[in-house]
Amino acid sequence: METLFGDDLIGRPRREIAPGAVHVPNWLTLEQQQWIAARFGEWAVGPVPLRSAKVGGHEMSVQTVCLGWHWRPYEYSRNAVDVNGHRVLDFPDWMVRLGRKALADAGADSHAVDRYTPDAALANYYDAGARMGMHQDKDERVNAPVVSLSIGDSCQFRFGNTENRSRPYRDVTLASGDLFVFGGASRFAYHGVPRIYPGTAPDGCGLASGRINITMRSTGMDRA
Repeated sequence: METLFGDDLIGRPRREIAPGAVHVPNWLTLEQQQWIAARFGEWAVGPVPLRSAKVGGHEMSVQTVCLGWHWRPYEYSRNAVDVNGHRVLDFPDWMVRLGRKALADAGADSHAVDRYTPDAALANYYDAGARMGMHQDKDERVNAPVVSLSIGDSCQFRFGNTENRSRPYRDVTLASGDLFVFGGASRFAYHGVPRIYPGTAPDGCGLASGRINITMRSTGMDRA
């Protein structure tokens, strides 16, 4: 019976996980995933290469390359002063358009979509053993929504409350091609990735193993 009516056949519906937090499964096609995965491969070689940021003196298990603005805990800069001093790649125009489409498909009104202009992206790579602890995205100067895209292996994504790292929280499986947007009342919710599910990347997504997660943000920083 489970084989006849499994989740893969019924489909995974678009869901509001919390006020302002929306999960849209299968948002990217396989072709789109493959194309973005190829771009990630280009970004990863520099001018600022893929690296593990240090938090409290300890290297994160997740590796990151940045676009538009370089992120280091807990600050943005144009140049990667903690890596090699080089300026990061520009934030691409196609990603601005993609971010606006993501907001629209997540149910944002047309005014919010039109004014959304992300200028930074953190492109993260998770291998099978990588984790991301519960944290807030609060280094930005504005509270515009965060747009998150997943490619490759599925993960357990934990989306919590705005007060602390503890319960209440909700666990959501993010699969390859999924979109997750959080803004409004959930913009500063704690969230993290407790687990990667190895071997779940679909054929044709452009990634044989591991997970790519791209989060677009509006920093509110000076464009100079």
